[in-house]
Amino acid sequence: MTHAELVFVPIPAIGHLISMVEMAKLLVDRDPRLSVTVLIMKLPFDADVDSYTNSLATSVAAARIRFVHLPCENIGTEILGSFLTDFIESNKPHVKRAVAELVDSASSTQQLAGFVLDMVCTTMIDLADELGVPSYVFFTSSAAFLGMMLHLQLLQDEHHVNITEFKDSASELDFPSFTNLLPAKVLPSVVLTKESVRPFLEHAKRMRATKGIIVNTFDELEPHAVRSLAGLGAPAVYPVGPILSLNGETKEKDIDGHRGDDIMEWLDKQPPSSVVFLCFGSRGWFGEDQVKQMACALERSGHRFLWSLRRPPLSKGQVEIPSDYADPAEVLPEGFLHRTASVGKVIGWAPQAAVLAHRAIGGFVSHCGWNSTLESLWFGVRVATWPLRAEQQFNAFELVVELGLATEIKMDYRRDFRMESGILTADEIEGGIRKLMEEAGSESWKKVKEVSEKSRKALTEGGSSYLSLGRLIDDILNNMPLI
Repeated sequence: MTHAELVFVPIPAIGHLISMVEMAKLLVDRDPRLSVTVLIMKLPFDADVDSYTNSLATSVAAARIRFVHLPCENIGTEILGSFLTDFIESNKPHVKRAVAELVDSASSTQQLAGFVLDMVCTTMIDLADELGVPSYVFFTSSAAFLGMMLHLQLLQDEHHVNITEFKDSASELDFPSFTNLLPAKVLPSVVLTKESVRPFLEHAKRMRATKGIIVNTFDELEPHAVRSLAGLGAPAVYPVGPILSLNGETKEKDIDGHRGDDIMEWLDKQPPSSVVFLCFGSRGWFGEDQVKQMACALERSGHRFLWSLRRPPLSKGQVEIPSDYADPAEVLPEGFLHRTASVGKVIGWAPQAAVLAHRAIGGFVSHCGWNSTLESLWFGVRVATWPLRAEQQFNAFELVVELGLATEIKMDYRRDFRMESGILTADEIEGGIRKLMEEAGSESWKKVKEVSEKSRKALTEGGSSYLSLGRLIDDILNNMPLI
């Protein structure tokens, strides 16, 4: 039996990497003819990637999946400019060398079947073309966001629209992947900044030349968006989600030095659906003034809370990961921890999936990263939106307006590409928390529960994502180059 070897190239951001590894697991678990080599590009400042891959190296679940760590490139870490583009380009020689070694060492029953590339690694298509193998893109965000990218790329390249003119615009835009008009204010900063818009939308152009786009979504969540992609010139689209990592986290300690079990023990003591969980992703942090407003809102709301509070990066304006406070009291209002000790818990890094799965959680104040969105829906937890960066404003709009699955604290708050919103007041935050926690039984709440059930059915045999994955595997095997 010939084994088809796929080369996965994720970016080393933990949210992207975990999703792609879970995708690899789905493929090898589904078909014994498939195996995967994941090439790990190295960032100089993120140890979580090493911790994560090392934890999988001896895992039975990772059978027929291996990891190749590429040499570390020391490049600048300025957020603006061309950090990501430069980083990926600097790794192309390492990827080429690793794949050449893979081909040379392959047995007579192994064959390179293609590349599966992160949505921002599309320049690696050139390497696949050199080897005469097909490329697929793994899209870690929503089908609606893919539709936005494809549509904006056409506006830019074929209709010569200056996309950055939408910055600070009050206009509402007609996007094929939405049934509602999209306010320009929720477009991602990357398309509103002249330094970044063209290279970002170049990814959309390159995606059109691939064999297919694998999207971490499911038909029942985004039926209109998925259908719209064919009209936007997308190649074959495979919605195979929700792809989630529900078994463990890369960190296990809270700010008091206790293991994650301490968090779960605290939740075990809380009544069902009584706790609001605040967590803002691996890069989520706020300055001291905003933290104080959040604390005031939580205290005044009277609701039980679990708050993942993280320290800003030490070097402002750099691509770095936030850390945990040794003592959160240094940024919280005086006496806050004492006054709220009976109803709240402030932690550092949170085991998010485990927390969302707990019966005590009644609502989730989230940055609306796509992985977090899918996790909240999987566990049937309603979200209050507080986006920070990337496509999170867009996701917030989709959740609140397009899909009716969330409530709003803010949809257009942002803090990336030096585009910073002001401070949200305690009144605004308190109002959002109250609406989130005190609307049990509302239409939105019921829809979240329904979508939760549909997300699980999509992955079972005969479900929409199960069938889509089967079509993808057939395509991979049918398009393997002839020896």
